[in-house]
Amino acid sequence: MSKQKPSVLFVCVHNAGRSQMAAALLARHAGNRVTIRSAGSEPADQLNPAVVAAMSEIGIDIAKETPKLLTSELAADADVVVTMGCGDTCPVFPGKRYEDWVLDDPAGLGLDEVRPIRDEIDAAVRNLVAELLP
Repeated sequence: MSKQKPSVLFVCVHNAGRSQMAAALLARHAGNRVTIRSAGSEPADQLNPAVVAAMSEIGIDIAKETPKLLTSELAADADVVVTMGCGDTCPVFPGKRYEDWVLDDPAGLGLDEVRPIRDEIDAAVRNLVAELLP
């Protein structure tokens, strides 16, 4: 990465769960040392309420976040693009670092089922921070 401040884009289909949790967790662990964005290939109308509740349990308020549409510009500006279940709908740009995190989709799940997904994302985010900010 040529920039002093790396840029990370988290992408999932609806931008209502996994990518929102990842962005918020990266903000917690990296602060302003990383530019953080999230988007979805088919954004939902609102965040998953169980995801909002799961994040609130660990002191992160994402209730005011809104799902955003993935654009070519967002992906082009990122140093690292982390995909989470968007398959072929995620654009690929040469020269970008891509990671695909295989995670269950929290859509339609209750809080008890979302917690392990949140914790798995937290562990992956911590690993990413260790790589980006040695």
